[in-house]
Amino acid sequence: MNIRRTVVKSARASLALLLTGIIVSGGSTAALAVDYVPISGAGSSWSANAIDQWRRNVKQYGMSVNYASTGSVDGRNQFKGGTVDYGVSETPYGLTDNGVLDELPTRPFVYIPIVAGGTAFMYNLTSGGTAITNLRLSGDVVTKMFTGVITKWNDPLIKADNPGLTLPDRAVVPVVRSDGSGSTAQFTLWMATKYKSLWDSYCDKVGRDECGQTSFFPTSSGMVAQPNSQGVSGYVAQKANEGTITYVEYSYALKTGFPVAKVLNDGGYYVEPTASNVAVGLLGAKINQDKTSKMYLTQELGGVYNNKDTRAYPLSSYSYMIVPTTEQASFTAAKGGTLSAFANYFLCEGQQQAEVLGYSPLPVNLVKVGLEQVTKIPGADVASINIAKCNNPTFSASGENTLAKNAPMPDPCDKKGAEQCTTGTGGASETSTGGTVVETTGTDTTGGATGTGTTGGMLGGTMGTGPTQCDADTGTCSSIKAVPVATTSMGWAATNWIILSVIIILVLVVVVPPVLVTYAARKVRSS
Repeated sequence: MNIRRTVVKSARASLALLLTGIIVSGGSTAALAVDYVPISGAGSSWSANAIDQWRRNVKQYGMSVNYASTGSVDGRNQFKGGTVDYGVSETPYGLTDNGVLDELPTRPFVYIPIVAGGTAFMYNLTSGGTAITNLRLSGDVVTKMFTGVITKWNDPLIKADNPGLTLPDRAVVPVVRSDGSGSTAQFTLWMATKYKSLWDSYCDKVGRDECGQTSFFPTSSGMVAQPNSQGVSGYVAQKANEGTITYVEYSYALKTGFPVAKVLNDGGYYVEPTASNVAVGLLGAKINQDKTSKMYLTQELGGVYNNKDTRAYPLSSYSYMIVPTTEQASFTAAKGGTLSAFANYFLCEGQQQAEVLGYSPLPVNLVKVGLEQVTKIPGADVASINIAKCNNPTFSASGENTLAKNAPMPDPCDKKGAEQCTTGTGGASETSTGGTVVETTGTDTTGGATGTGTTGGMLGGTMGTGPTQCDADTGTCSSIKAVPVATTSMGWAATNWIILSVIIILVLVVVVPPVLVTYAARKVRSS
């Protein structure tokens, strides 16, 4: 029996040491393969909820990615001035705004698509003490509400869009951005393209001759201006601010629990900016494919605005990260290693969370060219950047965007006409007209200092430090088990070999000792 115990203990101890060695060596390969240094960026609040979640996710890999949600214009300016390592914007450099040209940076750079989404019209409105959650608006009505032509919620034009609603005799209060904003630029481009005479007339009235696309909304009496997406959505979400309406990324309406207006598309249906409706809408986008152009990969959205697919959301667009392609000033190859690994993550694994965060994941064509741009960042681990390893929910063997292909058709009651759906939208999708307005306290409207990593989207402060999953209807987020993406040249193959080795060793720990014991016992008896 002593021999038996000795053999068993010896065998198990040896195998345990071998097992520990494999686990430790495998773990150290993943953890120590790259020594990431902190990076800082600034810009778009439209994209902030997605970026904030992604940078929380990559902390598990040792990355410290800081981001200040200060608006697209500030993000472009800070990148141009070299005060941040990367910028984020919905609009590119080189556009003229109010007679001023936004000149290109002197430092070499490229654009990388980040995520798609819909600019939504979030509102706070009740009738008879109950919330209206199924509002519908045609494009010219939206434009008239934000240009002072329509000033009351019971205006006949709004009533024509909403035959099933009793609308209150209450003032329409447009809430616009007070800062330079990509959201404003996208919204005003849509108005300038689709409803040019209305927009030009308003601009002339407020002293801006044919302002066209602008990042700075020209305000007038009766409007409220707030900074950042957090500011405008937070203002509308306060119970005291009934009658307000704002333009903001769909994600913010989900988070605050407020409805968004369904917008009439050129197919004759009122639709909201769900991930699938945005994906369908963006099938009409034209992407600059000229690799020699400074506008390479930027978007032309006329085909989105006029998309006749009944599922298409008309105010759909992409946002971009602006990244350097050379080492310069404080931007080193070490920072480039972190930035490229982060970009590799959000283009692939990060897109899995786009829909539940209120966005729409990028299609394969944009991910492919985006990854090509990532390889241009100094210090990028090119060997680890491989689209074949991307875990993106839109990918398919045929190359079609599965999200767009499988997008559901709108309900018959969403067709323009005398019928109207009663179910709620956005963050109020679980309610129907007649729901109760929720008391809120609003949200922080300040942007914060660049590089602190403490500011950003409305999801900041409510989530843990690890990955989360968010309910698309309520915007409520909870922690989930992380799904890793290979961020070094180690790749998935090495990881799988480690797992297989561990399984084999565990089997040996169970099987080998009894065999050795039997063999030793027979040897003792024979001697």
